[in-house]
Amino acid sequence: MLGMSSSANTFERSTRPWGWFETLFETAGHKIKRIGVNPGQRLSLQRHHQRAEHWVVVQGTAHVTLGEQTFELGVGGHCDIALGQVHRIANHTSEPVEIIEVQFGSYLGEDDIERLQDNYGRL
Repeated sequence: MLGMSSSANTFERSTRPWGWFETLFETAGHKIKRIGVNPGQRLSLQRHHQRAEHWVVVQGTAHVTLGEQTFELGVGGHCDIALGQVHRIANHTSEPVEIIEVQFGSYLGEDDIERLQDNYGRL
């Protein structure tokens, strides 16, 4: 744990049209984020040129797109997103979805997103 009780929350939450994210930890070469996807919402179909990711579902059922594959992951389910792989997470349920995302790479900035499709006009 990061030295925090489940009731404490001192991480800055960044809101997005699809939900929110919090950066839990960041150092050279990797970053850990907590991501919440609201019911009926989805992130952009995207890829990254400078990082790979690993997702673990911690709440709800996530609908995942990885390249040409689509599948659902429940709590404890996980997947790897390779550098440059097209991916998306969506919430097709009426309950919140949360994942822990671990990013690996030489550059982890939020601007390393190539959006291929987006519901919110951010192409």
